[in-house]
Amino acid sequence: MNILRDAITSACSIATGRSCIGEYINYDTNQYPASVPCCVVSREGFVAVANVMKEVYAFLVAQWASDRSREQGGFSVFACYRRESEYLIVTTDVPATDPTFPTLTGLYVTAWRFERQIHSLMGVTPVGHPDLRPWIKFEDWPQDAWPLRKSFDPSRRMERTNGRYKWISTDGDGAYEIPVGPVHAGIIEPGHFRFQAVGEHVINLEERLGYVHKGIEKRFESLGWHEGARLAGRVSGDTTVAHSLAYCMALESMTQCIIPPRAQWLRALFLERERIANHLGDLGAICNDVAFALLLYQFARLKEIIVRTNHRLFGHRFIMDRVTPGGVAVDIDPAGVRDILAEMTLLEDEFERLVAIYDDNPSLEDRVRDTGCLAPEVARELGVVGIVARASGLNVDCRLQNPFPPYDKLEVKVPVLVSGDVHARAWVRVEEVRQSIVLIRRILGLLPDGDVSVSMELPLAGRAGFAAVEGWRGEIIYWLASDEQGQVNRCMVRDPSSVNWLALEQAIPGNIVPDFPVCNKSFNQSYSGHDL
Repeated sequence: MNILRDAITSACSIATGRSCIGEYINYDTNQYPASVPCCVVSREGFVAVANVMKEVYAFLVAQWASDRSREQGGFSVFACYRRESEYLIVTTDVPATDPTFPTLTGLYVTAWRFERQIHSLMGVTPVGHPDLRPWIKFEDWPQDAWPLRKSFDPSRRMERTNGRYKWISTDGDGAYEIPVGPVHAGIIEPGHFRFQAVGEHVINLEERLGYVHKGIEKRFESLGWHEGARLAGRVSGDTTVAHSLAYCMALESMTQCIIPPRAQWLRALFLERERIANHLGDLGAICNDVAFALLLYQFARLKEIIVRTNHRLFGHRFIMDRVTPGGVAVDIDPAGVRDILAEMTLLEDEFERLVAIYDDNPSLEDRVRDTGCLAPEVARELGVVGIVARASGLNVDCRLQNPFPPYDKLEVKVPVLVSGDVHARAWVRVEEVRQSIVLIRRILGLLPDGDVSVSMELPLAGRAGFAAVEGWRGEIIYWLASDEQGQVNRCMVRDPSSVNWLALEQAIPGNIVPDFPVCNKSFNQSYSGHDL
């Protein structure tokens, strides 16, 4: 039973304007896994189905377009919805002679930037969109350059034009603007933040991203299926396990490949170790941004213990390239199991000591509580995921709602707070570190014997695969499609940052300018994962 599919079915007999949804509906039988149906509708039905999704409180989690000019002489536009444990993909075909589709921005705020990106990189226009400034694509690119179209040659250097980005501006006595970035003082990726403020109080924040656009989605199209797993692991380097896992799961769904049980459990082990390492780093960085350097160094010391063990046991500090199509590329022996269990005991003791210091420090508490608040109702409207969602009252976690083996055999406790401030986002990390320690112990205690990989057949022509994985930042989504020769036709990547960056803009107004660094760090979104 799929509640989202049933909602559309029940709406088939309800008139919507001149027509009824039922006239448009079909289902793509080449979409895998079968638990994620793909509903094919007309362009008019694209919005009609979105209305139904909104009525049943489904989130819009991704939108993208695919160039199908070689197969059918046009484009396809997709929208992916999620409600609790269920996903539904809705697609509509767009002719090359009229590359347009109706905007969903009137129903879903998340469509705002999804559709700007579709317009910028694919050249398909969302009719009725209120803001078609370029997104990811920069204003000095040629207007007719559409990098994700099949006709675009990425080997040719584009000529530079004299475009100019139109920032949102403010007027009034005492109001002024503060441009920050894109180059920053710290060793971080580039992003431009434009503040409007009165005195020290921020009244608006606008982001400009795309400075680390690398053409990753385009690059997938020139790689083989197995090579794609390596590229996925480099979409966002601090999330290499989760991204490569999502890619491999989407690919394996297309080929209906069943990986060995031991490989499934090792994948979960890698994923939880990645989660712990990044949460430790973030907790230290949050403390550093409020001038509490002691905890920066102490949390960094614990993170270093984790990544050194990764290197010793798995050959890479961040476990890169160890999740592969058909399983994993490395195993663990009994001595390694004992090493990790001993490490978890050490980590647990040291971590709790540092958490007590964090929790008992009034000066730190003064900076993180009631700072950068994202209200639960705003979080839901923005469709945020991961740490940001769970700190603002949303109980969303793929390990719980959409568990893949072995998470369907593990009891995952998801921490949920409602204050939505810097402290809540930090404390969600604290609870998740605790939970990951418990999960790692269970994984190692239940780790089955057997092979760690199987040979995987290549996808047949005209298939599509979908996967969702809970990375340490939140839900990661991959959608893969094969062409008529069975090669990579399209790889859509939706990092958690694609939706959570918008939430940072909404959490900043009302705060003072000096609090922006700690607010930003408490979100800690990926520039690379967003810019693609």
